This record gives sequence, structure tokens and C-alpha cells, in this order.
Amino acid sequence: MVDDSDSVRIGVDVGGTFTDVALLVGDALTTAKVPTTTPQHAGVLDGIREACDAAEIDPADVDAFAHATTASVNALLERDGARTALVTTAGFRDVLEIGRQTRPSLYDLRAEKTPPLVPRRRRFEVDERATTEGTERAVDPESVRDLAAEISASDAESVAVSLLHAYAHPENEAAVASVLRGELSVPVSASHDVLPEFREYERTATTVADAYLTPELDDYLGQVVAGARELGLPAPRVMRSNGGVADAATVRESAVTTVLSGPAAGVVGAAAVAGGETLGGADGATGAAPAAVTFDMGGTSSDVSLVRDGRVERTAETTVADVPLRTPTVDVETVGAGGGSIAWTDAGGALRVGPESAGAEPGPACYGKGGTEPTVTDADVLLGYIGPDAALGGDLSLDVDAAREALSRLAEAADIGGDGGSGGDGETADALDAPAAAARGVYRVANATMARAIRSVTVERGRDPRDFDLVAFGGAGPMHAAALADRLEMDRVLVPGPAGVLSAYGLLAADETHDAARTVRLPLADATAVDLGDAFAALTDRVLDDVSDPAAARVDRAADCRYAGQSFELTVDGGSEGEAGTAGDAGSAVDPDALAERFAAAHERAYGYRLDAGVEAVTLRVTATVEVAAPTVARTGAADAERGSREVVFPDEGTVAATVYDRDALGAGATLDGPAVLAGTESTTVVPPAWGGRVRRDGTVVLERDAAGGERR
Repeated sequence: MVDDSDSVRIGVDVGGTFTDVALLVGDALTTAKVPTTTPQHAGVLDGIREACDAAEIDPADVDAFAHATTASVNALLERDGARTALVTTAGFRDVLEIGRQTRPSLYDLRAEKTPPLVPRRRRFEVDERATTEGTERAVDPESVRDLAAEISASDAESVAVSLLHAYAHPENEAAVASVLRGELSVPVSASHDVLPEFREYERTATTVADAYLTPELDDYLGQVVAGARELGLPAPRVMRSNGGVADAATVRESAVTTVLSGPAAGVVGAAAVAGGETLGGADGATGAAPAAVTFDMGGTSSDVSLVRDGRVERTAETTVADVPLRTPTVDVETVGAGGGSIAWTDAGGALRVGPESAGAEPGPACYGKGGTEPTVTDADVLLGYIGPDAALGGDLSLDVDAAREALSRLAEAADIGGDGGSGGDGETADALDAPAAAARGVYRVANATMARAIRSVTVERGRDPRDFDLVAFGGAGPMHAAALADRLEMDRVLVPGPAGVLSAYGLLAADETHDAARTVRLPLADATAVDLGDAFAALTDRVLDDVSDPAAARVDRAADCRYAGQSFELTVDGGSEGEAGTAGDAGSAVDPDALAERFAAAHERAYGYRLDAGVEAVTLRVTATVEVAAPTVARTGAADAERGSREVVFPDEGTVAATVYDRDALGAGATLDGPAVLAGTESTTVVPPAWGGRVRRDGTVVLERDAAGGERR
């Protein structure tokens, strides 16, 4: 039953194997996992029904519905988007294929490039010319009508229009797009709408991706909207790559902004957990903005990202399936090390893990579905982290013998024999046989790979990982988190209560967010405060047109700046907290000298020096945000969650007896000491001997390394 005072929110994240649901009624959280179906929208509706039934509410009681989708990223990965045509300036039809000088394998004479999304036969040219100064040769509408007939004959399902310098002077491009929309009955994406920024290749590639994805995403969201209406749900808001949600109508007009919808939701959920103590979800507010590394370990890969000063870190560009995308995106680093990653030996006999995965079919050997290759999950089973009686979903149960056989073959290939494994205090622990020793090696190699990913977003960017908490989620993340923290000398690990469905939970915490950008290439020495203020004001008007409640929106400004002559930029704040302000003062002046100084300071932090040279503002950016109330969850649990003990192998301590707890029965305020295993329905948490933990009010398990003298920090 729903109390009239309770807010009811639901988040649904579609994954490759499962569709996850998080339903929050007041402060009571209900989660559900259902198989991802074809078509996907049917699984979304099934998951909503199951969660509502479990919480004993009617879907019509839901106040807010947020959704993360894989429709866009799957279309890119599987190359099954729309048949797309590209219209560009005469002489530039091959920009999409030529790309940049940078190559992944510069000296590989046999390297094969991934084919572009638009084959050459569907790339068309139009006679026109614009420069950064203005339009030199206007386009002839009649020639565009003739071009429309050719496009129609090519059987194209969508069209991308990207003309030279349209970011600065879009008149010709707008005219071409207008004629094509009148002549054709297919979606038309124009670069001055999709990405009004310079650099022809990236602008063209992003616009083509938008056109390539639009028909499928539009059809999918149309089905979700219709299904939600039938259930009595509110219209869904859809997670975009930038970590914010927007209404379905807006998202259907900007398909390319949804490519990293699911991973972005997971990072937002991790940020909410990291801020739990500050936001009232735990044992007392600290007042400090959270700083965390988010760590999502799934079946095929691991994703890491950063939360600093309470905010998810974003980037203006990313690459997915060899397609460069210039859209605001949560900054995620991905490595091919997951639970299903296959362990193997290279030509020199060294042990390697990933990036090839056993996938869901046949899966790891321990799944008993015909898989024979040793995987990280098989290693976790032999090390005792996953118990022999663990349920893997449905009727699937562990086949420990199959895991042992697979790792035995790996041990032979890698020449790994049994050993005595020393304990942490120098004493000799129980001997490990060859398969268990191989499992320990797989665990260490996988952890080394994931540690490198964490270093890439911390150490390699001038940040000390010891200054961050590690938020671990996904099916396998909590099993490896404490070991990773040990490697990186991080003192605290947070394991969210809904660790296995954190992307769905993140949808409950996602703010409404809209972005706009425009290349201006303005030397700051020649700019006035009014010049910058007016340019930012134009972008602000654009984002506020999309905001559901402009009066409630916070407007943040930023600028991509560089020293004159450089070919790369750094993004810096477009003003102080007060100047960035809200919609009411978004047009206020911006001091160009202050902006130049902020860039110089950022350049010095990033590269260790600053130059006595002019600074240029290249691209201006504006983000409008309407914040939502952070989800507050109250955890209940059983009086006794202890479920016995079993032998577990820790790489540095050897074989020890670990207490086993029912993760789902641990109530708020519970404490525990390592070594321990917290077995849950969605994920398993491993607590090494030198670690202990406590359970927050929201169900998050806080693991901390023991300080000297045995007192926990």
C-alpha cells in the first residue's frame, strides 16, 4: 500500500542479459531482475509489473519513471542501425572515411579499418561554400531537390547533413536540411543542431551517428511511452550519456546523446551512494562533498569513473565501436576484465586475462552450460569466494568440478604447480593444488588489469587514489574491490545495498540535465566581458527551451580554452559559483582575464607549466540542471545474518576460515570483521582479513582497512 505522503519513483535499466528495476516507495526500496526480451520494451514493462507486485502497489501510483536504454549502443556495436545517407560539401564526401592521422596500429601494414556507418555509395555532395567569415556561395534549392530524388532511390532510412563550417555559419546547411525534410519522409539530422563545433571529422561522425540511431531509438521509445501509458505510468524520462535525464520527446530528437545511457546511470547511482553520509543516508552528516572512484565489474568488462566534489566527472568526447562521438558524456574508462573474461597464456607462457569473454552462452565453466574455458568467475569459485551452493539465477547452479577442470588445464599450460602459499605473518598456510594456484594467479592478473584502469583516471590525471573512496558494484565488483583498494592503498570501500542493480537505482537519483555548446574561437585578450556574457546567454536560452521548469534550473557555464597555436583544449569553469548562477543571471558578464587565468592554472596542473602566450576560448558550453531529491533508503534486516563459515583463499594470506553472512539479511548498524564473505542474491562481497565493515542505514556496506593497533579508521 502507498501512503499519500510517500513519493513513488521507479527506474528501469536494460542490460544485455537482464533488465533491472529499482522501485522506491517512500524510503522502502524494492528491486527486481527480469530477462531482457526481444523486443526490449516488453521486458521493461514486465520488470515494472514484477517490482510493483512485490511492493504491493499499482503502477498507476508511480509518480516518476526514469529509464536507461541500450538501444543506441547496441545499434552501434552490432552495426544494425538505419541505412543512412550523408550530404556534405562538394569535395568532402570522404571526410568520414579518411578520419584522422591517429591510428590504433600505426605500423601494422595489414590493419583493417572499421567501415564507416555510411558507405560511399550513399554519400552525396552539394555545391556550396561557407567559411568561418560567412557564406561565399549559397546553395541552390533546386539542386537539393534533385539530390533528394537520388537519396530516395538509395533506399536510405535517414539522412545526415554536415557542410563545411556549418558550426559558424549554418545558413546553407539549414536550407539543405529544410528542403530534404520537405522532399523525404525520413529523419534528417543537421550538424549545426547536433554538434555546432569545429573539427569536420568529429562533427560529421557525430551527426552521422545521430542519423544512424534515430529511427531505432524513436521506434523503441515510442513503444515504451505507449506501454507506460497503458500501465498508468507517467511518461518516462530517459537517461542520456551526460548523466542526466530528459523527457522522451527531447531525447527522440537527439539519439546520439543516449549511447552510454546505462553506464552513465551506474555512475550516477555510485555518486549517490558516495554522498550517502553527506546526504543523510548514513550515520551522520560529514559535510564534505564525496570523492570516489566508481568501479562496475560486470560479465565482460569493468568500468571506472570519478566523482569529485560530489559531481560526476564528464568529458566532451568519447569513442564507441570505433565511432568518435562529440557529446557530453560521463567520463568512463573501460577494460576487458569481467567475471566472464577468459584466462589464457600468451606465446611466452605468461598468464593473461581477457579481453575475450565466455559471454552468457556458454558462460564460465562453472555454469555447467558447456563452457570449457577458464574465467575469472571460475577462479572466484575455486578460491571460495562464491560458495558451492550459490544460486546463479533461475535453475542454474554451480559446477565446481567443471571450474576445477578448466583451471587445471590452464595451470598445465602456464606451468603453474601447487605451492604452500605463505600467510600474511610469514607462517605457511595450507598448500594450494595446481588448479587453486592457477585461480589465485587469474585473480591477481584480473585485479592488476582493473587497478591499471583506476590509475588511468587518477594517477595519470594527477590525482591520488588514496584521496578517494572506492564504490564497487555490478555482479563481480564487490568480490574484487577490497583487493583493488589494497593495491592502490585506498582505505575505504563502499558496497551499495542494490549493488547488482545500481544503474536502475541511479535513475532514481538522476537530475534533469540539458547541454548546449558552440565554437566561437575568441582570443580572450580581444574579448570583452559583455562579448562572453552575450555568447553564453545565447546558449543559455537554448538549453532553457528544453528544461521542464526553467525557474528551477541551475545554469553552469564552461569554456574549452587553449594557448594560441595549440591543437588541444582544456575545459575550465566559465565563472565562479555566483557567476555561473541560475537562469536569472545567466547573461551576466564573464571576465575574460579571469577565464584566462583559470585556464593557465588548469594547464599548469595538467602539464606542469604555463606559457606567456595568448589564451583563446574555442568552444563555450552551458549546462542547465534541475535537481531531484536524493533517494533516501531505510534498510531492515534479520537479527542474525551469520550463515556459518568456509575456507577461502586470499592471495597474500593463504587459506583461512571466513565467516559467511547473508548479505540481504544484514541490517543497518551491523558490524563485521574479516575474513568474511557476504553472499547476496545479486552479488557477493569479499572482506579480507585486514578489513572490517559496518552497514549504513541505506544498506551500504562500508569496508575499512584496519589501522595500526587494531582500531578501524
